[in-house]
Amino acid sequence: MPRTARRAALVAAALLATVVPTAGPAASATVPRIDLTVLLVDDGSTTVGAIADELRATGVPYRTLDLTDPDRPVVDAGFLSDTVDGRPRAKYQGVVLPHEAPFGPDSAEQSALAAYESAFGIPQVDAYTWAHPGVGLDWTNEGGWSGVLDGVTASVTAAGRAGPFRHLDGPLTFEDNDPAISESYGYAGRPRAGYTSYLDLPVEGGGRASLIGEYAHDGRRELVVTFAYNRNQRQFRALARGIVEWLTQGVHLGRSRSYFSVHVDDVFAPDARWNTERNCTPGDFDCVGDDGQDGDVIRMTADDAVYAAAWQKSAGFTLDMVYNGGQGEQWKTAHGGTDPLAARLIADRAQYRWVNHTYTHPFLGCVQDTSAVPWQCAEDTAGNTLWTSRSAISAEIRNNHNWAVGKGISVDRSELVTGEHSGLKTLPQQPADNPNLAGALADNGVKWLASDNSREPAQRTVGGSKTVPRHPMNVYYNVGTAAEMTDEYNWIYTSRADGGSGVCESNPASTCLPAPLDPATGYADRIVPQEARTALSHIVANDPRPHYVHQSNLAEERLLYPVLDRVLADYRALFADNTPLVVPRHRDVGAELDRRAAWEKAVAEGRVTAYRVGTSVTVKAPSGVTAPVTVPEGTRKQLLLGTAVFGSPYAGARSDWTTPEPLQTAITLKLPTA
Repeated sequence: MPRTARRAALVAAALLATVVPTAGPAASATVPRIDLTVLLVDDGSTTVGAIADELRATGVPYRTLDLTDPDRPVVDAGFLSDTVDGRPRAKYQGVVLPHEAPFGPDSAEQSALAAYESAFGIPQVDAYTWAHPGVGLDWTNEGGWSGVLDGVTASVTAAGRAGPFRHLDGPLTFEDNDPAISESYGYAGRPRAGYTSYLDLPVEGGGRASLIGEYAHDGRRELVVTFAYNRNQRQFRALARGIVEWLTQGVHLGRSRSYFSVHVDDVFAPDARWNTERNCTPGDFDCVGDDGQDGDVIRMTADDAVYAAAWQKSAGFTLDMVYNGGQGEQWKTAHGGTDPLAARLIADRAQYRWVNHTYTHPFLGCVQDTSAVPWQCAEDTAGNTLWTSRSAISAEIRNNHNWAVGKGISVDRSELVTGEHSGLKTLPQQPADNPNLAGALADNGVKWLASDNSREPAQRTVGGSKTVPRHPMNVYYNVGTAAEMTDEYNWIYTSRADGGSGVCESNPASTCLPAPLDPATGYADRIVPQEARTALSHIVANDPRPHYVHQSNLAEERLLYPVLDRVLADYRALFADNTPLVVPRHRDVGAELDRRAAWEKAVAEGRVTAYRVGTSVTVKAPSGVTAPVTVPEGTRKQLLLGTAVFGSPYAGARSDWTTPEPLQTAITLKLPTA
C-alpha cells in the first residue's frame, strides 16, 4: 500500500472510532446524520470566490475556512465530525477546495479530509486544477490541450446532461469580451479509469478532452474543474447550478431560478428626445440653450402597440406596462380628443401586466429649485426643506389606479413605480426619503415600491412598504433611433479628445471607448450584444430584480426588441427546456427578496438546523422564516397525516420556499429511495 493511502486508512479508522458509537453491532450500523452545510476552503482565489458567490446567492449555508488566517482551526476528525444523540454526524455535506490538495498531499489535514469524505460519502469540488493523473486525467501532452479558452466552444456530455448539468442543452462558448485580453485559461485532458467527463471539447488528432468531470477513487468522489473563471463570467454562471447540485448530491437548502422580467415605464406618456447638436435632452435642467419650447418627443403609436402584442406572442414573453394614465389623458386633450395608442393598448389590456406609475409622472421628492445646475432642494425662509405633500403623492397614486380600473385594466394596488423613483432619496441633492412618502403609500395600500438598483441594490423598508430594486437597461429613454442612441452613447463613453463629454475619464467607475462608435452600425454591433450580455448575467445569477426601459424603446425604430431577442435566443440555446425563464411580476420580486433577507439573517445567526439521515431530510428554522429547499424529483413532504409531492419542478429537481405543516415544528421531507 502506498504511503499516502496507508496514512488515509489509519486516519479513517481513527475517525470512525470517534464518530461511531461502541454499543454493539446495531449501533455500528447506525445511519449517519449529514448536516446540510458546505465547507468552503478559501485561498482567496477567484474560483473559490465564484463558488462562494453561487452558494450565497442561492441560499446554501456554508462555512468558510480561510487558509490565509494563521489562527484558523485545524482540519481533523473533530473539526469534521462528531456524534449527536448517539448518531455519527458529518458536519458538512460537501467540501469545496481551491485544488485537490491545498493542505499538502502528505499532510495530516489532507489525510483527515480524505478519510472523512470516504467514511461519510462526502463529495469534494476541486475549484481549479490542471490535467494530470492525480485527478484522473492524462497530461495535456498526452492527447490533451492547454491554452486560452476565449471564444472556444465546449459541450456538455451525455453524462453531464443526464447528471448534474441536466439544466444545460446546447454548446457553451467561453466569453471573449476583449480580444486584447486573455480572459480564461484551461487544461483539457483525456479521462483515465474512474473519471467521467461532464464538459469537454474536441482536440487535435480526434477525440475529446475534459474540462469538468467526476473522478471516483479510493472510496471518494471529486468534481475536477480544469479552467480558471470568476463569478461574473457567463460560462461559470451557466455551470454553477450543476456544480452545486453535484456538491450536495441534489439535496440542499437554497433555491434557484432564471428570472427575467421587463418593465416598460412611461406608457401613455411622451418622452423627450435627445438633441444631437446640444448633446442634452430638452426639458432637462442642464440642457444649455433649451428654451423650453422643443416639442420633439417620442411616443408609441397604435402600430407600435400592435407590434408589441404580436412580438409577445411570438417570443413567448410578457411585458409589464408601467403606465401614466393622466399623461395619456393630457395627450388626448392636446390632439383633438382621440388617442389611437391608448385605444389599442386598452383593447389589448389582457395581453400585458400593468403597474401603477402615478397619474402624471411628477417628481415626488423635495420641491426642486432649478435656478442652479444641478438642481437643489428648495427651502423655506427658515431653511427647512420643502417637500411634495402627502396628499399630492396620494392623489397621484390613487388617480392612476382608479383610471386603470375604469378602463378595465387589471392592476394590483400593492405595486407602485414612482416617476424617476422619486420620493426615495436621490443623491447628492436629496439624501433622505420624502418624509411624506411612507404615509401616502399606506393611504393607498402600496406594499412594493420600485427603486433603482444602480443606486440602491438592497431591498429596504419605507414605512410599511418595501422597495423592489430594478436594473436600468442601457437603452436610453430619450432616443427613438439607433443613430440617436449611438450618438448619446458616444457622448457618454468617449473622451473629450474624441468629441465626448469626458465623463468616462473623470469617473473611476467608468471606461472610455477606444473610439466613437459608427452611428450606422454601433447600436447593432456593440450596444445590443453588450446590453444582452449584461441582462443575461443577471438571469443566470438567480437575480429576480426586474429590468426597466421606457415606452420610447418600443416606438419608432423599436430599439428594445433586438436586445430582448438576443437575450431570449442566447438563453434558450444554452438552457434545457426543464429550466425555463421565470417572469415574475413586481410584487413577486418584492416577496422573493423579502424571504431571502429573512433566510440569510436566520442562517447568519446560526438559527437554522438542517440535516439528512438516509432518505429523510429535516429542516428547522425560526418561526416566521420560510426555508428554501431543493431536492430530487420524487421527494414528498411529511404532512400531519400522510405525505404530498414537494415543491415545483425546475432544472430537473424539485424546490420551493416551505414551512412546517400545522402542528409540526420542523419540515420533514422523504427522499426517493432510488
